[in-house]
Amino acid sequence: MKLTQNLYGTSLALLTDLYQITMAYGYWKSGLTEKQAVFNLFFRRNPFQGGFTIACGLEYVIDFLSNFRFTQDDIDYLATLKGNNGAPLFEKAFLEYLKEMKFDLDIEAIPEGTVVFPQEPLVRVKGSLIQGQLIETPLLNIINFQSLIATKSARMCIAAKGESVLEFGLRRAQGIDGGLAASRAAYIGGCTATSNVLAGKLFDIPVRGTHAHSWVMSFDTELDAFKAYAKAMPNNCVFLVDTYDTIEGVKNAIKVGKWLGEQGFKMAGIRLDSGDLAYLSIQARKLLDEAGFQDAAIVASNDLDEHIINSLKQQDAQITVWGIGTKLVTGNDQPALGGVYKIGAVKENDHWDYKVKLSEQAIKISNPGILQVRRFYTDNLCMADMIFDEENPPQGINTIIDPLDGTRRKNIDESIAHKDLLQPIFKKGQLVYQIPNIHQIRENAQKELNTLHSSILRFTNPHQYPVGLEKGLYDLKTHLIMKLRHLE
Repeated sequence: MKLTQNLYGTSLALLTDLYQITMAYGYWKSGLTEKQAVFNLFFRRNPFQGGFTIACGLEYVIDFLSNFRFTQDDIDYLATLKGNNGAPLFEKAFLEYLKEMKFDLDIEAIPEGTVVFPQEPLVRVKGSLIQGQLIETPLLNIINFQSLIATKSARMCIAAKGESVLEFGLRRAQGIDGGLAASRAAYIGGCTATSNVLAGKLFDIPVRGTHAHSWVMSFDTELDAFKAYAKAMPNNCVFLVDTYDTIEGVKNAIKVGKWLGEQGFKMAGIRLDSGDLAYLSIQARKLLDEAGFQDAAIVASNDLDEHIINSLKQQDAQITVWGIGTKLVTGNDQPALGGVYKIGAVKENDHWDYKVKLSEQAIKISNPGILQVRRFYTDNLCMADMIFDEENPPQGINTIIDPLDGTRRKNIDESIAHKDLLQPIFKKGQLVYQIPNIHQIRENAQKELNTLHSSILRFTNPHQYPVGLEKGLYDLKTHLIMKLRHLE
């Protein structure tokens, strides 16, 4: 697997914020290169005011970490950086340390395609403080964006109610990286194909596409354009019918569709890219059915999102395939997931010293510990999630407490079916995880969504899925907060 290397052919160790390297330098200067720590990567709110999130990006993370090393070129560049007095920012000995450093962290993560919720660690990093710090920024960069887009894709597919959703967003995506990562995440979230040919090659995603308005405008008439395309690619005919007059465009598509049938081929459908999609799709369906093209798909595009799809469904639009671009690959109504990466514990001698980051905002107070997530099930549906400390696992009846409201509690019998979500990915820097292929990840996402109650999937005022801290962990967090605020 060489996802990043196929794109860049170079080290990505410097894909980080400068303060990660300055902190690493500080640890080195302080003699803390062997100090052990635990970091937890999580987010605080579901995106799009929704009730769930789809974890995505782990394969990119694995690829990045498998190739994590500072090359001589990286070291040469860092040596050019200056402090505010004009002197080198880093000592040569530190740069040599970076060059010789071997990735040896323990990484646990929730598999891609899993439904996840606020406060839950998606990735847990354990090992040297200096290495844990150096990988913070790239992990957040990867997980934040791909989880955001996979979730947006899932929402659009839910709105489409089982009809095919195609990702058409490359031309509007945030650069080359954003376009490729978005195509991958959109497929995992539920899209059936992409227009992005490079993503198809790199990730084994089905690709789809026929022609644009420029094709039609290159000919004297729309009918000539459709005929020429049908002759060139008789096995790939979805005609874009709205260049001039949509209804006339449908009629021209029907004429060429009949010619295709005489040649032993089949018109796959038509595409609507502007106008009143509900009205036009109903009229197009009537014309197509009357002409004997009951199986021809009606594809719609034009700045769609889950809310517009819902509205069109309510208007009885006859659209059977949804082509979605800008509002999918950019996240549109939410530009970032907002995931964070916080230290949960530091090892002092032979014991773990748990850490809490304080804030005046309760939602920004971090959770201490070496965290794991346990999911409980009833009747094959997710019932509740418990965040607990692996060093102090729950015993007996499980009580979970909302980290933002201590009065909201739920008791869960220990006999209820459950599983722990974080799985070993790297052990001492060695990959121990069997990476599923993208189709298995996509299938997992669909299965995961089917474990959620419909109230969690709705777009308006979704039900809040119960996630809480195990009582012992909640009590520990409260104690640490009180101690730091000098209240005990």
